[in-house]
Amino acid sequence: MKIICIENNYAKTKEGEKDPIFFLKPDSSISKNKEPFFIPEHSKKIIPRINIVLKICKLGKNIQEKFAYTYYNEIGVGIDMEATDTLEYCKINGLPWETAKAFDSSAHISEFISIKKIENISNLSFSLFINGKCMIKSNISKMIFSFDEIISHISKFHVLKMGDYIFTGSPIFNYTVDINDKIECFINDQKLLWFTVK
Repeated sequence: MKIICIENNYAKTKEGEKDPIFFLKPDSSISKNKEPFFIPEHSKKIIPRINIVLKICKLGKNIQEKFAYTYYNEIGVGIDMEATDTLEYCKINGLPWETAKAFDSSAHISEFISIKKIENISNLSFSLFINGKCMIKSNISKMIFSFDEIISHISKFHVLKMGDYIFTGSPIFNYTVDINDKIECFINDQKLLWFTVK
């Protein structure tokens, strides 16, 4: 099982990219619903980046875009915890991003729901609340690369396996979490993910 994350995928983030840019997280980065997030010692600036997450349902390689929709039948919501100060240091010094994006417990993932229960998959909204306040609300209609484009592109480089997760990108957001912050994430009006920062 692997976690594949699209880096930026919303208007006003990486406009003009020809292909999706992605990075990987290890399985040790996964935290499930209700599990607390502990701020790591190596960062003082953690930003929670909300993503719609696809769960791959069958094996695939070099998947044609027109068939990509058959490779997922469930979606969820996830938080990519980004150590932004560490990321800036990595970029300045030409270092890999793992310490900033792929540390333990940096991928919070909700329960998944069947796409059959979603009335209009192309008009999916999602939102992030912190301490009861809506901090960001967006819609997948604003994505630069669609779910199918993402799956097709990734499959050129990696075999997709049943149970793999794809974080499909996050809108711009710059709130730094603090101890005791309560995070809640919704798809449309359904709350699927919630946890506390420790």
